[in-house]
Amino acid sequence: MKSKPLKPATVCATLLSLALLSGCASLNPQARFEPLQAQSQKLLQQDLQWARTPEQRAALDARVTELLSAPLTAERAVQVALLNHRGLQAQLHQLGIADAAWVQATRWPNPGLSLGRMKRGEELEIERSLHLNLMAWLTSSGRGRAADLELQALQRNLGQEVLKVAAEARHAYWVALGAQQLQQYSQQVLEAAQAGAELAQRMSQVGNLNKLKLAREQSFYADAALALAQAEMASISSREGLIRALGLWGEQLALLKLPARLPELPAQALNQPDVERIAITQRLDVQEAKKAAEASAAHMGLTRSTRFINVLELGLASNRSNHEATQTGFELSLELPLFDWGEARVAHAESRYLQALERTAHIAITARSEAREAYAQYRAAFDIARHYRDEVLPLRKRISDENLLLYNGMFIGTFELLADARAQISAVAAAIAAQRDFFLAEATLQQALIGPIGSPAAPRSASSSSSSSAADASGGH
Repeated sequence: MKSKPLKPATVCATLLSLALLSGCASLNPQARFEPLQAQSQKLLQQDLQWARTPEQRAALDARVTELLSAPLTAERAVQVALLNHRGLQAQLHQLGIADAAWVQATRWPNPGLSLGRMKRGEELEIERSLHLNLMAWLTSSGRGRAADLELQALQRNLGQEVLKVAAEARHAYWVALGAQQLQQYSQQVLEAAQAGAELAQRMSQVGNLNKLKLAREQSFYADAALALAQAEMASISSREGLIRALGLWGEQLALLKLPARLPELPAQALNQPDVERIAITQRLDVQEAKKAAEASAAHMGLTRSTRFINVLELGLASNRSNHEATQTGFELSLELPLFDWGEARVAHAESRYLQALERTAHIAITARSEAREAYAQYRAAFDIARHYRDEVLPLRKRISDENLLLYNGMFIGTFELLADARAQISAVAAAIAAQRDFFLAEATLQQALIGPIGSPAAPRSASSSSSSSAADASGGH
């Protein structure tokens, strides 16, 4: 007697019923991206887009071209970076990877089907069983919660990356604009030095100027030429830094135009005595640390609940023989905690949780300190730039005006007037650098209130080398 084979319709119906019961989640990476868009609008007031198709990439390129059609501002530079930075776009694709992993983690495990055929003499026995990983089913909600927390952690990490790209673009913009203005001023200094050197040469040829004064004028011209070369090198370097921060290439390079000079200082500096509270409330790294601690706590609870039973399977069996009646029943298998009682897993989870708590405290302390420091640097940079604008430069101009009156009255000669003009060079170059440093400090403060401060955190160090190049021409004269 032959046994009836297992009907495919029965198997399909059983698996379909299990699939419907599992409530399978669907892939939706765009939904994972929308919180990042909302965050960009809230914290940066800028639009963030994710190019997932060639058509979307072409649309972003067209918008970048439109943004580059006019001289760039700091805010437009941030917008270009958020749309055009390929490194950021590459990291956004992690959302698609994480979304697929989340869907996989939240779906119930597939059931297993086993078939067996055994023969003994004339007796033919067919075994059929359908088994499920019962432990995976019982802990599916916990695994789904853990997967959801991991996805949220990725979103927060990408949120910090968005802020980092924006901060680098803003920092690179102010450095490039300041270097361009210093280069233009160095060019003016060189032209004045060249005129003075030519005048000194002609006067020396007719015997109206001694060799010492001639050498001084020629030395000043040589120093001015060197200062211009250094300023040009700094301008090229900073412009390339801006290009990298914005992700520009190809025809976009020719479209990049900067304003002629730095904007004027604001009438008043920001008054934010509660920078610590703002930083703790808004900073993404603090929020990420808190959520990581919560995820560790959830993982620790799941580990404790499954410390004794880590493997539990339920199976349905059906044995059919041509000599005996069909046997049906179920099988339940579990792991016996004879050697591993799960205390190591619990201790591991507890240590991870305590580590997350300490890391949260450390990040909060660092955030408070960075906010205080950034605000102090911002106020100091504003006071320094304002001092140059309101005190130093007006005094230098007053001195220049008085010397011009003395020159018109023939109380001083041409070279005394040129010497006074050279004395103004260092003051003007320092004023430009101080004005740039203020906008760098303002950008650092904005970053310190919403996210961790990265490499462009010290505006003073960024300005020290380039601010001296235009002033070197006046040294010793």
